[in-house]
Amino acid sequence: MDSKWRQLMTDMKSGSVPALSRLITRVESREPGWMEAMQEIFPDTGKARLIGITGSPGAGKSTLTSQVACILVEQGFTVGIIAVDPSSPFSGGALLGDRIRMRDVSCLEGVFVRSMATRGALGGLNQSARDVAKIMDAFGKDFVLIETVGVGQDEIEVVKTVDLVLVICVPGQGDGIQAIKAGVLEIANIFVVNKADREGADQVVLDIETMLELGSDSDALKPLIIKTIATRGEGISFLVDQTLDLLKTLDRKDAWQKNRIQEELIGLVEKEIVGLIKKHWNETGGLDRAVNQILDGESDPYSIAQKVTAPVAGFFKQK
Repeated sequence: MDSKWRQLMTDMKSGSVPALSRLITRVESREPGWMEAMQEIFPDTGKARLIGITGSPGAGKSTLTSQVACILVEQGFTVGIIAVDPSSPFSGGALLGDRIRMRDVSCLEGVFVRSMATRGALGGLNQSARDVAKIMDAFGKDFVLIETVGVGQDEIEVVKTVDLVLVICVPGQGDGIQAIKAGVLEIANIFVVNKADREGADQVVLDIETMLELGSDSDALKPLIIKTIATRGEGISFLVDQTLDLLKTLDRKDAWQKNRIQEELIGLVEKEIVGLIKKHWNETGGLDRAVNQILDGESDPYSIAQKVTAPVAGFFKQK
């Protein structure tokens, strides 16, 4: 690790917010030395509680996230917020800029907001977001709130990163039915029916209760359902109290947490292997040669993929 990384690490650990911001940028950009930095940071992680906030677009996730952060700060906690935005297809950067939408909360002492691009990751999360959560944890944040771009058929990646998941639903968007499609019955610890002043809010609650009954496991802890009006701050204090109580009951060393570590480890190894192959291809022109071989009928994608990964397979055979 070079001196610039070392100085950033020292400044971050001493409480420098600018150093925290620059460190996150360098890790997210995967600048040389990022892996060594994360290796040094990792022993200082594990103290913060991670809360995922997801739901359909327009459900009021950003407003609710801001309100939850405000209540946590009022109770004496420090908060990091990771607002995961869709990626620009051109720059790869975040499109929506949640730091603008969260301008008020970002000015609070003890709150640090970071917008991040999904970069095409399923579920709106990628390894960089996980790394940023760890950096905020090592910085000393008590809570890290991760707001995702929304849920879809398979977009439940958030649950592999956090301790607890809030799924935001609103009347008028078919969220009761969408909950089944998205698989969020399996990932939600708390269903938040936001914009509860709208007509149909009680029906959304009833839909969720019905779905929970249909898919209930008698031994499983049934998710809570809480109504809020985030724009007015109504129901937020109760939501935070229930969230804190629920976090106290969760065992961070159970099988769930072990599965979470397994998922991250597999993801890291996959990205490292792919990164090494891309680097080799770029340096040697191997990708162009492989494409031309396929176009000329000399080979096929499957044979080339098998050939490229043969050294990895050989490594494990030696073990």
